[in-house]
Amino acid sequence: MTYLASGAKVPEMLLEPVTLSGTHVRLVPYGPSDFDEVCEAALSAPEIFRYIPMKMQTREDLVERMKLAEGMMAAKNAIFFLTRLAATGELVGSTSSIVTDAAHRRLEIGFTWILPKAQRTVVNTEAKLLQIGHAFEQGIVRVEFKTDSRNARSRAALLRIGAKEEGTLRSHMICWDGYRRDSVYFSVIEPEWPAVKARLELKLAEAGR
Repeated sequence: MTYLASGAKVPEMLLEPVTLSGTHVRLVPYGPSDFDEVCEAALSAPEIFRYIPMKMQTREDLVERMKLAEGMMAAKNAIFFLTRLAATGELVGSTSSIVTDAAHRRLEIGFTWILPKAQRTVVNTEAKLLQIGHAFEQGIVRVEFKTDSRNARSRAALLRIGAKEEGTLRSHMICWDGYRRDSVYFSVIEPEWPAVKARLELKLAEAGR
């Protein structure tokens, strides 16, 4: 159990594994049997992990990362998704939804990576539409994102989907190579979701013309 400032108990917020399906992508919960496929895809483009704080350059690195993911999923604190093309089932990336504060109903969408061939397509737009929508359906009131201050592409992408930039936490994380990372936070809160949803749906409609 966790506690509110008043001292009142609140039930733990648990995330059940669920497949989120759209027109272009399907977000499928990760399972151990998917490891070899994830490893092959991720290591085919190691540059996509340039701004990830933990080391993601070898199979051994991925073993440790996915063990952590499996533990969080078993505790129902998170869902780690595989991003697959709806038409073919091809794996083109991964993303996660993690409850960061159950008492205050906060969830972070993070550790998102997309293979170069699927970047600047509808993949990220629809994945965010599915993830954010699912979060608010589960009673979340704040969806947050954080990114390395150096990652201009990620920051621009978050602004494009309608997330609000909130500020920078300096020396927020020490990366595997010793770099002291500044993290920029963004969020979408529940009252903003209808407008953000409409924005994302319009982007998808325009891409399909």
